[in-house]
Amino acid sequence: MVTLKEALKFSNEELENLKKELNEKARQQKELGAYVEQFLNKDLSVSGAGVPVAIKDNISVKDWELTCASKILQGYVAPYDASAIVNLRKKNFAPFGRCNMDEFAMGSTSATSFYGKTLNPLDHTKVPGGSSGGSAAAVAAGIALASLGSDTGGSVRQPAAFCGCVGFKPSYGRVSRYGLAAYSSSLDQIGVLTQNVEDAAILYDAIAGYDEKDSTSAKIAFEATTPKLNPNKKLKIAVIQNYIEQTNDDVKQVLLKTIDMLKANGHEIVYKDLMDSKFDVAAYYIIAAAEASANLSRYDGVRYGRRSENCDNLNQLYVNSRSEGFGEEVKRRILLGNFVLSSEYYHAYIQAQKVRRFIKQKYEEILSDCDLIFMPVAPSVAFGLNDVKTPVQMYLEDIFTISVNLAGLGGISVPVAKNPGGLNISAQLICKAYDEQTLLDGALSLEEMIKNK
Repeated sequence: MVTLKEALKFSNEELENLKKELNEKARQQKELGAYVEQFLNKDLSVSGAGVPVAIKDNISVKDWELTCASKILQGYVAPYDASAIVNLRKKNFAPFGRCNMDEFAMGSTSATSFYGKTLNPLDHTKVPGGSSGGSAAAVAAGIALASLGSDTGGSVRQPAAFCGCVGFKPSYGRVSRYGLAAYSSSLDQIGVLTQNVEDAAILYDAIAGYDEKDSTSAKIAFEATTPKLNPNKKLKIAVIQNYIEQTNDDVKQVLLKTIDMLKANGHEIVYKDLMDSKFDVAAYYIIAAAEASANLSRYDGVRYGRRSENCDNLNQLYVNSRSEGFGEEVKRRILLGNFVLSSEYYHAYIQAQKVRRFIKQKYEEILSDCDLIFMPVAPSVAFGLNDVKTPVQMYLEDIFTISVNLAGLGGISVPVAKNPGGLNISAQLICKAYDEQTLLDGALSLEEMIKNK
């Protein structure tokens, strides 16, 4: 598959031929379910000229349906481009194809979509991860050059690790959230999924920067990372030892070998511990659910989206529209959010915010002495489509990714090996806030080290 870097040199005619080729490949792999269009028997959506980049179904593209893979938003057409899309167009990229996802980005399997499940391209009996599972599957299957996703608690990095591509979440505020359908506003961040680290830097450079339309956008100087990429830079990397010990044997052995290779290539390795990840999970799901319950209150059957029929009064309209329109996982998180924000249990939300501050402080302590942090992306490789039996099991798939969002830091998952069954294993690198240059340098060094081993 041609890379983003190569495609940027194509003529207009070559780009049109490339889009036709991607459409044909997508038709041939219809069963994968990576694109919403594959469920609707349509060609991939196209918006403008340029290098094609697939777009997750929660990022606004003017005149495209924006449904967040939910029944309640069927028929809603975005009236404007998200800021990330505006920036893409300026750099000769074009939105191409609407990627499937977990409904409202709530999930780790891409199985809660209104349209149906996405399959892992490495093994169709396994999940692709979530919530950006469609974005990761499309890139890994060669039916997208690259894709935009969103990452609230690992939703770019975990599916990238399960499918075998690069998943990069910038620091909170580095990429504008204007035009991204909100799940948890203090955690959401648009990220990129690509075939390699250099492409991740190219796509990140295209969408990053301050945006006055987003009140949470970081008003700090932004410099392009791609021209300064340096895989030869020797870094001090903190390995989170207690997290590696929590992974299964396949993942653990690969990560330990990767650490040895980093040492052999001149990087300084130190060993650190973070607090038990169960506290991350507890804080994350309280905060995320509370913010989700507020953000999703706008979907009421009145202003936009699907409206229930045959309602006798306004209250019945609200209840029926939301009951019929939202899936089970979304309802579950709305209920949890309303519960922790109630006057009787609001102390749980306050406590979760205190834990969040403590998590951020622990990361800052480690990164004050180190350039990067090294840890797993997930405790195992991609699991079976029917292996997750309870919501709690699904929540625990995020134990190594959610703390990065709570701290507002940048993180990237890089493929490092395959297990005996051919499933991908990735390592995760984390940087100081807004130090994406060091993160991408370290990721490129890791990627080249793996290719040359």
